[in-house]
Amino acid sequence: MEITQIKKVGKGERYSIFIDGVFNGTLEDEILVKTKLKVGDQIDEERLKEIKLENGKLAAFSRAVSYIEKGVRTKKQVKTYLKEKGFLLQSIDEALEKLEEYGLVDDSLFAESYIRTYKNKKGGKKLKFELMQKGVSGEIAEEKINELCDEESSFETCLTLAKKYMKNKEHDAKTRQKAYAHLAGKGFSGDIIIKAINKEWKDENWN
Repeated sequence: MEITQIKKVGKGERYSIFIDGVFNGTLEDEILVKTKLKVGDQIDEERLKEIKLENGKLAAFSRAVSYIEKGVRTKKQVKTYLKEKGFLLQSIDEALEKLEEYGLVDDSLFAESYIRTYKNKKGGKKLKFELMQKGVSGEIAEEKINELCDEESSFETCLTLAKKYMKNKEHDAKTRQKAYAHLAGKGFSGDIIIKAINKEWKDENWN
C-alpha cells in the first residue's frame, strides 16, 4: 500500500491520510512527525494499525484536555465524551490515567467546586444526587457535602428559599404543605425544612 496524499484538516493540527488514493483516516501532526510518514511511502496493514492505535491514544488525550479546558469535569463525563467521539476504550482508559496523573481530572475537586457553586441554592440530598449523576461516587459526594455544608449554613439557605417561596402567599396549611414539598425537592432534610418554615412564620408548634 502506498501513501498517496497527506492533507491538513482545516486550521487544526490533524492531517487526512490517503492510501492508494482512498481516504484512510486522520492523524495528529505529532504522530506524523514521530513516524516520519510522507507521500510515496509504502506501508503494510500491521504498521498502519500500530500507527492508528498510537494516534488514537494521543488524540483521545488531546480531545479530553480541550474538553476539560471548557469546565471542570468528572471522570465519567470525560469518558462519555470520548466514547461519543468514537475513541476506543483502550485509548480512553489511557487518556484518563494520564489526566489523573497530571491532576487534570479529580472527582473530589469537582465535587468541591460543584458544592460551592450550588450550596446556596440546594440542599445536601439534591447536591449528592446530582453529583452522583455526574459520576462522583456517593462516598466522595457525602464527604464533601459534610465538609462544606454544615447544618447552620444549610438552615440559612433553606430559610432564604422558604421566605422567597412563601412571599405574598396565604399562611395556611395548604401553603405550608406546598412549601414543604418545594423545599424537599431542593434537597433539604425534613428537620431543617420544618425549622425554617417555623422560623419564617414564627410558629414553633407546627410539625
